[in-house]
Amino acid sequence: MFLPSVCRSGRALHWTATRRVSRVITPTISLWHNRGYATSKGDHESASISDSKPKPKATTTLRRSASASLPIRVNPTPTRSDIQPVYTLATAERYLLSRLRTHPDLPARSQALHDSWWVPKWVGKEGREGEIFVFSNGSYVCWGLGEEDALAFKQQVIDKAPGLQVAALRETEDEELEFVVDPIEQTRLQGDLIILGQTSPLNESSLMPTNLPPMVFPAETLLARYAYSQALSRSTALSALEVSLDDYLTSMALLPHSLEQTGKPGMGRTQLIKKLGQLMKFRQGLNLNRENFSDVPDFYWAEPDLERHFKSLSDALEVKARTASVNDKITYAAEAQSVLRQLLTESSSHRMELVIIALIAVEVVIALIRDGPELWHMLFGKDEEEKPYPAS
Repeated sequence: MFLPSVCRSGRALHWTATRRVSRVITPTISLWHNRGYATSKGDHESASISDSKPKPKATTTLRRSASASLPIRVNPTPTRSDIQPVYTLATAERYLLSRLRTHPDLPARSQALHDSWWVPKWVGKEGREGEIFVFSNGSYVCWGLGEEDALAFKQQVIDKAPGLQVAALRETEDEELEFVVDPIEQTRLQGDLIILGQTSPLNESSLMPTNLPPMVFPAETLLARYAYSQALSRSTALSALEVSLDDYLTSMALLPHSLEQTGKPGMGRTQLIKKLGQLMKFRQGLNLNRENFSDVPDFYWAEPDLERHFKSLSDALEVKARTASVNDKITYAAEAQSVLRQLLTESSSHRMELVIIALIAVEVVIALIRDGPELWHMLFGKDEEEKPYPAS
């Protein structure tokens, strides 16, 4: 049986068919929802006829494999914790993590953890406790905290840190997953559920910080949580880039029609140059930044288990495929921009030719005015002098 699940693409709703085993257990599967949407008939109809394009992550492998987590969800054990949320929020293109070192509203034991800023214990509303990983790609991941607490962290910390956010997003992007803690299970991703349990010893013990502060979740799975968090943060940051690129392509959608109808791009020179710069910025953000979407971080090279955690969630969220898709879109946009550059060059050359022709014409007129009589005398003066006067 197929039931609709709701995902949000920044501004609109999108319905995707997700396989469920039976109607009885459907209410237990609440993850991969972004915000709590009503599921009335009117909402269903309005969502189904929406013209807005959904996020690519709305139909990733992870959502399609949700049924693999059903045995964990419907058969709780005495050692297993309650199902808790992992909420990811992207608010900017980049964070300057050094600005968090002296933030007055962060707990005293907050510290750098590899490529993140780690908050080992954050108390949310109603006394809920969780931990937060802040990454330089402009997103942060909250374990054990929901949307309300994540937004509270944004208001209390992210928005109040001067210079932390570089190029804040017009609309935030979010991602929600769930996890359980079970000390007798192996740490893994099963379907769409993260299981935090037993882990293998590290090959390099120096990767684990010394003098760990008190934390909400087991210290043994700290680096596993970090690995999953980094994969989630990449997916959410990539989603923000996808939305921005789609908006950019929408703004350029009328270019072919305008060229076909009028032979002109339909925008001014300055606007065209801004579009070129915007496209270069997209490609730089996708491929050239230190925190890109293609490479596995060096941190995981010596730790196969941590790399497996990172890659399992990245593959489930189809980060590589989505990155390739974004690159393809950028390539198409670059081809369109190549046409624009050619039009700009031809337009400039044409104007230059007209200016040169006008200057030549002016020079000819000036020369005729200045040297015209002398030239006339040189050409026709002798004939007039040699012409005999008529006899009187």
